[in-house]
Amino acid sequence: MTIRTLLSSAVLLSVSLVAVAEVAAVNQSINEAEVLAAQENWCNALVNISRTHQEQGQEAAHDLAKEVIDSAYAYQMGAVLFKPTLTVNPQTFRTDSEGALSYFVGGNANYVQDTGFALKDWTECSVENAGVLITSDSASTMGKVHFTNSEGEVTSVDKTWKFVKDDEGTVRIALHHSSLEFTGE
Repeated sequence: MTIRTLLSSAVLLSVSLVAVAEVAAVNQSINEAEVLAAQENWCNALVNISRTHQEQGQEAAHDLAKEVIDSAYAYQMGAVLFKPTLTVNPQTFRTDSEGALSYFVGGNANYVQDTGFALKDWTECSVENAGVLITSDSASTMGKVHFTNSEGEVTSVDKTWKFVKDDEGTVRIALHHSSLEFTGE
């Protein structure tokens, strides 16, 4: 093999590697439309879990909630900073998917105080952002989320989310903080 052949092969190999790297690279930038879609999807999923519970029972709601958590949250990337609305010490924070799933649908002996927030007969959910902050590869939102049950009663919570993209470019929740509105009492 000549030096010229070796050099040609090396050039072709490096060009091929660059092309593969460019194809494999995922745009990690997040835009506001993606954030708003992720919030709407989260709301729709919550209502769907509640409806599934009403129509098909606890097991079906559990299975759906697990799918939702696996697809919406960034637990496969590491700990998610999740502080649900109605949790108490020593289980206030849910940094793993087991704790998140228990919060949404209950039934976990490791989290005996969880009754299943997603099972509360929600029929509507809407987001009212006070602000959306985009910083290239992440986005943070803060505002109100309004939940309506089958009796027409509305519960509003203050919610902060941080969104990131995984290696495939899917927008995921990396931080989720929620608390009941302060009523001044």
